Amino acid sequence: MEIERKWMVNGWPESDLPLLKEEGMRQGYVSVRPTVRIREEAVIGGSTDYVLCFKSGSGIVREELELSLPKDDFAKIEQFIHLPLIPKLRRTYALPDGLKLEVNHVDEGLPTEFWYAEVEYPDEETARSWNPASVGLSEYLSDDVSEQPGQTMGEYWITTRMNGVNENGI
Repeated sequence: MEIERKWMVNGWPESDLPLLKEEGMRQGYVSVRPTVRIREEAVIGGSTDYVLCFKSGSGIVREELELSLPKDDFAKIEQFIHLPLIPKLRRTYALPDGLKLEVNHVDEGLPTEFWYAEVEYPDEETARSWNPASVGLSEYLSDDVSEQPGQTMGEYWITTRMNGVNENGI
């Protein structure tokens, strides 16, 4: 089970939040409905993991299953997809209330590049009642798109990879 909220943001947070981790990622989709995704997660200065993810549902609460993949299997699935994966840089910050803020910079340098932030929660009640002002981020996390249609990375994949709209012809 994944319980999270999502905000569109502009850049990294300008605060003194402790940085827990920085990762270079690449992800692609075998299917969007239901979601079947692969992702390479390379911790800067650390290890690299390869993940196969299945998701269903929409909104704040979704079913999610993540499985580790051997690097060779990841490469085979990447070839099967036959489209360029989406690069992201993610920074994970510790919030004062014990939660974590994940900020992502997607497709840097392309006309479609954008930033978004997510916070995962232990339960739906906490997710719905959590206020960014409680951790001093009301201005930064002001554009909540958690339950707006079309705001998933899968939808971004369709728009930028499957429909071929970016300047690189992908």
